[in-house]
Amino acid sequence: MHDALYLVVDLGTGGPKVGLVDSRGSLVEHVTDAVTTTFARDGEATQDASEWWDLVLRGARRLLVDPERARRVRAIGVTGQYGSTVPVDANGVPTGPCLTWMDTRGGPWSRRAVGGPVQGYRPRAALSFIRRSGGAPSTAGADPVGQILFLEHERPAIVAATRWYLEPVDYLTMRLTGVASATHASRLAMWMTDNRHLSELRYDPVLLGLVGLSDQRLAPLVPFGTSVGTLRPEVAEQLGLAPSTVVATGIPDLHAATLGSGAIRLYDTHLALSTTSWISCPVPSKKTDVVHSIASVPGLDNDHYLVINNQETGARALAWLRDLLGGPASAPSFSELTALAATAPAGANGVRFAPWLAGERSPADDKGARGGFANLSVTTTTADLVRAVLEGVAANSAWLFAHVERFAGRRLDPVRLIGGGAQSDLWCQIYATMLERPVIQVDDPLTAQLRGVAHVAASAAGDATLAEPPLPRPGRLVEPAPGERAIYDAIARELPRRFAHERRWRRSSR
Repeated sequence: MHDALYLVVDLGTGGPKVGLVDSRGSLVEHVTDAVTTTFARDGEATQDASEWWDLVLRGARRLLVDPERARRVRAIGVTGQYGSTVPVDANGVPTGPCLTWMDTRGGPWSRRAVGGPVQGYRPRAALSFIRRSGGAPSTAGADPVGQILFLEHERPAIVAATRWYLEPVDYLTMRLTGVASATHASRLAMWMTDNRHLSELRYDPVLLGLVGLSDQRLAPLVPFGTSVGTLRPEVAEQLGLAPSTVVATGIPDLHAATLGSGAIRLYDTHLALSTTSWISCPVPSKKTDVVHSIASVPGLDNDHYLVINNQETGARALAWLRDLLGGPASAPSFSELTALAATAPAGANGVRFAPWLAGERSPADDKGARGGFANLSVTTTTADLVRAVLEGVAANSAWLFAHVERFAGRRLDPVRLIGGGAQSDLWCQIYATMLERPVIQVDDPLTAQLRGVAHVAASAAGDATLAEPPLPRPGRLVEPAPGERAIYDAIARELPRRFAHERRWRRSSR
């Protein structure tokens, strides 16, 4: 199938990317659209899942306007955000808005279900979850358990019309095929499967019972990376594709990033510098670090796991600063900002930035954490501010990286960088020095997830196997800068102390 193409979707929080990837793993073309998130003071953070679907169809039609391209498409794969809930009817049509991973309205119900005195949890409930799944529902309610409990208790009209509660990737897969499905991986943020036994395709009744839910509205589990089915005839007609086009199981962006970065062997490490940020590698067993919000979750097969963690603000911090500096109409480009940052010295003339603009999850779970600048003066320049943001985000990753290495039990070297932020040569250099590890700036890091999910689509179509690695991606090796080590060591040591100080200040001011 040397001329095969794979239609792929990466549904990020900011909106969907739709692309075509060829059999060599090269991205042929992609289009991107933006979606709006609705926020409210009660903790609402929702998106319109019907809008996602319309944008995916529109993007796919733009890519497939050439009938010859459409003829070559063998399979479709979907990746994207997880930890969100889309309520749908029996046909896969939304019955209400998607409650995203930022929606905390289910917090009171989650705390009622599992809350208690030990780090916010009832000991018995926490132990049961950690022993079986490796993690536990968030007491903040910002995950599928909290979201579903909120709907069940406070939105009865939506519940009455709902057949399935789906993750976003499983929702798009159902719109494509008409089949409701999920995997251990796509359901990882719910913590409702026994991850000691990945071959058992069922939800754990003990864990469901602890939070007062049933599996009645949870989609049947199927093996990761397999075919869910073929395209609905009406969808095939809209896109100009064959009705026999295979649709693979939806996968989280963590798994797509692992494949797209090329870091698929045990302990091969990638760091995503996207809207949020994380550090991951394949590991051989299930494990949990409760204190630092690090765990291993179902991986690319039934024999291995992936390290999971999350920092709530990654490259989003630079987007935030850009909008402050210029506003939506006249904001400078990211390349202009990073070029400006390069004119400031390492250490940003003493300016420091803490990136906790949306709270933090790893390595310290605190939804109330807040970021900002420190050490500003009348001589501070815009270049200092931008460079401080790049350095602050990297220092936050270095804080997490130390705990991930302890979790893995070994030195992790080198680190492959992906995501929009990894397009910046300067940011990659800052990361290498801050982590004190060589990093690889992966080729075309912005679209790594599209390449990763294409490999899953090829596997579902029988054109490849998940056991075979995708073609290795070229990349640029970046070594730490010796002359900047002392400055960045100081910044990295200072950031956790600032986090603790900010937390103490908030508690004392209540």
